[in-house]
Amino acid sequence: MIAETICSAVAAAGLGIAAVTAYRKRFLAAARLAAYALVPLGLVMTGAVEWAADTAFSPVAWAGFGVLGAAWLLFTATRAAERRSGGTRKERKAAAKAARRDAVAPAASAPSLAGTARPAAGPKKTAAPAEDFSDIEAILKKHGI
Repeated sequence: MIAETICSAVAAAGLGIAAVTAYRKRFLAAARLAAYALVPLGLVMTGAVEWAADTAFSPVAWAGFGVLGAAWLLFTATRAAERRSGGTRKERKAAAKAARRDAVAPAASAPSLAGTARPAAGPKKTAAPAEDFSDIEAILKKHGI
């Protein structure tokens, strides 16, 4: 009841100031002031002020705001943790799959990988030392050493 009275008084004062401004031939400013003054009156007439006053003094409403705040904190905390860990589980899994595909054959296309059988797990063959030294010799010759 008191909130409606205050809003009505603010609207009446705003319309009075708008009338004085219009009397001084500043019609654009007067129209803007009248628009601002009519907002509290419209809120009173729609019942929004009564709802807000009932909400402000309701313990259940404040508990609801607390629950919303806790949900927001959980959401932001999980987003921050996700960014620190390097993305979601799905993104990490896709990156690992792409790394495995590149490790098998970087130049191969996906269909060619599907039809090939994987080699049996056995002793790994190392590159011949001559190949490694030939690369090094080529680099040294290129630099004139």
